[in-house]
Amino acid sequence: MVSLTEGAARAADSHRQLIDEQVEKLFAMRKDDGHIVFELEADATIPSEYVLLLRFLGEEEPEEEEGIRRYLLAGQKNNGSWPLFTGGAGDLSATVKAYWALKICGEDPDSEPMIRARTWILSKGGASKANVFTRYALALFGHIPWRGCPAMPVEVMHLPRWFPFHTTKIAYWSRTVMIPLLVLAAKKARAADCSTRLDELFITPPHEEKVWQTNPNKTAVGNVFLAIDKVLHAVEPAVPQKLREPAIRQAEEFVVKRLNGEDGLGAIYPAMANAVMMMRALGYPDDDPRMRVARKSIDRLKVWRGDQLYLQPCLSPVWDTGLSAHALLESGAKDDPRLEQMLDWLKKRQILDHHGDWTIRRPHVRPGGWAFQYENPDYPDVDDTAVVAMAMHRQGSEKYAENVERACEWIAGMQSASGGWGAFEPENEHFYLNAIPFADHGALLDPPTVDVTARCIGCLSQVDPVKYAENIERGLTYLKKEQLPDGSWFGRWGANYIYGTWSVLVCLEQAGVDMREPWVARAAAFLKSRQNPDGGWGEGLESYADPGRGDEVPSTASQTAWALMGLMAAGEVRSKEAERAARWLREAPREEDSPRWEEDLYTGTGFPKVFYLKYHGYAAFFPLWATARYERMVRANDPRQGWGM
Repeated sequence: MVSLTEGAARAADSHRQLIDEQVEKLFAMRKDDGHIVFELEADATIPSEYVLLLRFLGEEEPEEEEGIRRYLLAGQKNNGSWPLFTGGAGDLSATVKAYWALKICGEDPDSEPMIRARTWILSKGGASKANVFTRYALALFGHIPWRGCPAMPVEVMHLPRWFPFHTTKIAYWSRTVMIPLLVLAAKKARAADCSTRLDELFITPPHEEKVWQTNPNKTAVGNVFLAIDKVLHAVEPAVPQKLREPAIRQAEEFVVKRLNGEDGLGAIYPAMANAVMMMRALGYPDDDPRMRVARKSIDRLKVWRGDQLYLQPCLSPVWDTGLSAHALLESGAKDDPRLEQMLDWLKKRQILDHHGDWTIRRPHVRPGGWAFQYENPDYPDVDDTAVVAMAMHRQGSEKYAENVERACEWIAGMQSASGGWGAFEPENEHFYLNAIPFADHGALLDPPTVDVTARCIGCLSQVDPVKYAENIERGLTYLKKEQLPDGSWFGRWGANYIYGTWSVLVCLEQAGVDMREPWVARAAAFLKSRQNPDGGWGEGLESYADPGRGDEVPSTASQTAWALMGLMAAGEVRSKEAERAARWLREAPREEDSPRWEEDLYTGTGFPKVFYLKYHGYAAFFPLWATARYERMVRANDPRQGWGM
C-alpha cells in the first residue's frame, strides 16, 4: 500500500517533470531574436474579407483562394452557417461573407455546402439583415445601394472636439477602421471586379428594401440617431465638393501618417484592408511605396495550415512573449539566459519617445508603454505594458529598472477618472455613441474594464505600492464597485467570468488586500461553484450574450489555469478544488511537438458578442504558469503568490 506521503511525493515529482518538459518546449518556440509568437485565430470573416479585398483590387490569387476555400469549408457547421467561435451558434454576417468568398473562390453555388449556407442565410432574413460592416462591403461591390449603410459623412473630420461626435471619442480600433471607410463611402467607391453576384441571398431585392438601419441599443437616444441618419442620407448628395474634398484629405492624412510600415494601420486587419482600399479609391498606383507597404502588412497575417490558408486579425508577439516570460519565471527560469534574451527583445520594443493618439487626453504624460503587436507606436496599451513591466521587475536585472519605471509612470498617468483603466486610452466613455446606427457591433468605445484595471493595479503594487498608493486605492474602489452579486467579475478581454475573476484575485495580495475579506471569499466561492466534475473549468463564449449559458462547456486548459491561480491567490492553495485542478492539468492531454495542452475551444475575446479569438498560446503558457505556481505554493509553509499577477 502506498502511503499518503509517498503519494504526495509522487505527485510532486510528476508536477516537476511536467514543468521541466513544458519549459523546454516553450523556450523552443523562441525566434532567433528571442521573442515568442503564437497563432492568433478569429473566425471566417477575416479570410473571407481578404478574398473580397483581392477582387476589390481586381486581382486573383488562385493558390491562396483555394487554401481559403478549404479553410472555410472545414469550419462550416452542419446547419450551413459559420460561427464566431468553435462550437458557437451560426452568425449571419460571418455566413454571408463566407458564402460570398466561397463563390468567388470557385465553389459551385449548387454544391451541398453552398445550398445549406444559402438556405440558412435566407432563414435569417437574408443578407440585408447582416451587420453594418458587411453591408459596407456589399455596397462597395454594388450588391446594395449606399443607403443600406449608416450615414457617416467624411465631413465629421472637420468637427470640433467638443462636438457630441468626434473621432477622438471612439476607441482606437473604431477610429482606424472608420476613417478610411469614411473616404470609401464619400467616394462611393466601387470594386474593380463585381462579377460575382449575390442576388440569391436577398429576400427583398436590395433596391426595394425600405428599412436598413436599426437602433443598436433600443434607447431613446438611438431613435434620435436614427432620425439624424435619415436627414444625413437626404442631404448628403447636396454637400458641395469644396467642403468634401478637404475632409477627404484630412482623413487621408490621418491614415497615411499612421500606416505603421509593415505592421499596418492600427496593426489590425480591418484597418489595414480599409487603408489599402482607400488608397486605391484615391488613385494611388500599385507601385506607390505607401501602397506597397500597406499590402505587405496584410501578407504578414497569412497562415498556411497544411493545404488551408487563413489570415490572422493581427499579430501578438509582445503579449505572447510577456506572458510566456511570466510562466517561465514561475517555473524557475529566472536566471536562464534564454529568458533574458526574451526580455531584452521586449526592452527594445518599449515606446519611449512617440506620442500616440492617447496624448489627446494625457498631453503631459511621458510615453512608456508597449503595444500588443511588433510595432504600433500610436496605440500602446496598458495591459501589455503591465504584463511586460511585471515580468522585467520579477526577473530583477538592473538593466530593466528604467523600463519598469517608465512603464509604471505611463500606466499611472493613463488611469481614468473612474479609477479604472481602459486598454488604450483614458476616459473613452462616451456611451451614448453606442446608439449610433454605425455601432451595431457594440464595441465602438474603450471604457475602463475590470481585467485591465486589475493588471494595472498588480503592476503598480508589485513595483512600488507606496509611490502609487493613491492610484492603487482608486483602482481597488473601482474593482469593488464592479463585482457582481455572485462574487465574479466580467472579463472583457477573455472568456469571461473565469477570466475576469482570475484577473482581479491575482492582483489583490500585492495591493495589500486582506485575502480573508468577505468580497474576496465570495469570488473564491464563485470559482469553486463553477468547477466541472472532472476537476477543470470551462466557460463558453455564450456567456457574453446570456450569463450561465456557457457553464456546460468541457474543461479547457487555459480556463482551468486561470481558475486555479485565482483560487491560490485567494488562499485556497490546499483546498480540494485546487488539488483537483492541479491534477486535471497534470493529466490533461498535451500536444506532442508543441508546448500546448490540447485545446480546441476559443477562450479569448475581441469584442463581446461579435468577435472572438483563439490565442494558440493560451493553452501553453497559462497551464504551465498555474502548474508551476501550484508546485511552489503547495510546498510552502506560508504560501503566498508574491507577485502582481
